[in-house]
Amino acid sequence: MAGRLFIISGSSGVGKGTVIKEFLKNADNIYLSVSTTTRNPREGEVHGVNYFYVNKDDFKKAVENGDFLEWAEFGGNCYGTSRSAVENTLKEGKNVLLEIEVQGAKQVKEKMPEAVTIFILPPSIEEIEKRLRGRGTETEEAIAKRLKAIEFESQEAQHYDYKVVNDLVKRAADEISKIYEKHKG
Repeated sequence: MAGRLFIISGSSGVGKGTVIKEFLKNADNIYLSVSTTTRNPREGEVHGVNYFYVNKDDFKKAVENGDFLEWAEFGGNCYGTSRSAVENTLKEGKNVLLEIEVQGAKQVKEKMPEAVTIFILPPSIEEIEKRLRGRGTETEEAIAKRLKAIEFESQEAQHYDYKVVNDLVKRAADEISKIYEKHKG
């Protein structure tokens, strides 16, 4: 029996990674897909674990070869999901979790409409601004761009199967666990 594809999206700074990490502690038979990106690693990130880090030329070649299930440019960097890695893992009977932004989620949902989509929302716009500033990794200009993107992305949440508010990490992860149990392959 083939696995099931799950997509989790949410605005930058909403705590997707933290919620997903908490969810994965107790989830069985699920593989977290590792995306490819042209952005530089943040402190503590590891190639092949957090992302596959490539230069723009290599990324462009992969796009031209049709190697990505989805890809997008966001914040001046490119991000993509390996088509073969996802398809092969699903064929093995494992469930796959994609942590991708809304453009990519739309592309995947068009190709794989059976995917279960979950959008993580912040408790408030003020909270997300506080989180972004707290990272200390972005310029004021980048933060302003991301806050503008959040408005658009939050409107896109209506197209997702489920919406989960990340007010408390454990509570949000538990809600995702219930969704996963209901739909897993």
